[in-house]
Amino acid sequence: MAGENTLLEKPTVLVVDDTPDNLTLMSGLLKDKYKVKIANNGERALKVAMTGTPPDIILLDIMMPVMDGYEACRHLKENPETRDIPVIFLTAKAEVDDEMRGFELGAVDYITKPISPPIVLARVQTQLQLKKVRDYLRDQNEFLEAEVRRRTEEVVAIQEVTILAMASLAETRDNDTGNHIRRTQWYIKTLAENLRKNSRFSHFLDDDKTIDLIFKSAPLHDIGKVGIPDHILLKPGRFTPEEFEIMKTHTTLGRDAIVAAERRLGVEMPFLAFAKEIAYSHQEKWDGSGYPEGLSGDDIPISGRLMAVADVYDALICRRVYKEGMPHEKAVAIITEGRGSHFDPDIVDAFLECADEFRKIAKLYEDTDEELAR
Repeated sequence: MAGENTLLEKPTVLVVDDTPDNLTLMSGLLKDKYKVKIANNGERALKVAMTGTPPDIILLDIMMPVMDGYEACRHLKENPETRDIPVIFLTAKAEVDDEMRGFELGAVDYITKPISPPIVLARVQTQLQLKKVRDYLRDQNEFLEAEVRRRTEEVVAIQEVTILAMASLAETRDNDTGNHIRRTQWYIKTLAENLRKNSRFSHFLDDDKTIDLIFKSAPLHDIGKVGIPDHILLKPGRFTPEEFEIMKTHTTLGRDAIVAAERRLGVEMPFLAFAKEIAYSHQEKWDGSGYPEGLSGDDIPISGRLMAVADVYDALICRRVYKEGMPHEKAVAIITEGRGSHFDPDIVDAFLECADEFRKIAKLYEDTDEELAR
């Protein structure tokens, strides 16, 4: 079998020396236990080491023409393909400074000439055994890292599927939703990325992970509409004051639904933290006139403030069965008018900077006539 043949193959030793007699001596010493390759200078050694299957170990003379052993070792250790090959210096240079230089360059051992055959064989065998252990540990680490990546990707996929499934449930209850959740997702991401340069928000939006979590959580902002009676949720005209009070409860219903799901699991899920914030606070207004708590200013979570702009813009521009969509320019003007009253002023400024991007997102995920008629 191929695997058995691989196990039975002799390790390869590359011997590098400019003296033919030394090459002959070392080849004769090693040939019974190892496959031997030879090179008569450092430059040739590099070519041999990087051609075909790399050697398992290199015995390297120091004093050679063209390229000495130190220079050859430096090149070997700089190259990712050869840096893990153990190098044993085999030389007549026996000063402590010579040995220190060799170890600093990455050599694993230093044998002085004239050689002792038993010592050479013992040290080669020791370094090959150590290499085998290192290779095994490296392979295990790579396997474990790959497994961690795979399982992390599975967890992330489960999170995303959970969010989209919950959001889709809300979408099926609301004829007006259409691609609303997709558009607001991208609006909020665009706003967050623009606000990273703002000192008020840079501490919060300091990495891609935070923005990604907000992006993934955004579809759940209207999950609470699942709990609103059909005669109110699907009403084509204006709500009565009593109906509006019921409609306003969707923020609390949405937050509480996510909290209830976490309690059933018996653990609070960090990836749902923004979902709870957005669902509960996206109807709050900067001046405190919103709901459910009448929060104002910086007391409103940043994620909720972002969603407020995204949600209102989309509501203004989108067609409904009972109304035409508002022109982009008019929607921008209305949001600008709400700067400092309905919306965080800095978020409105960010919105104005990327308003063209909002227009493109709206066009990309525009509702079709079929979707509106559902």
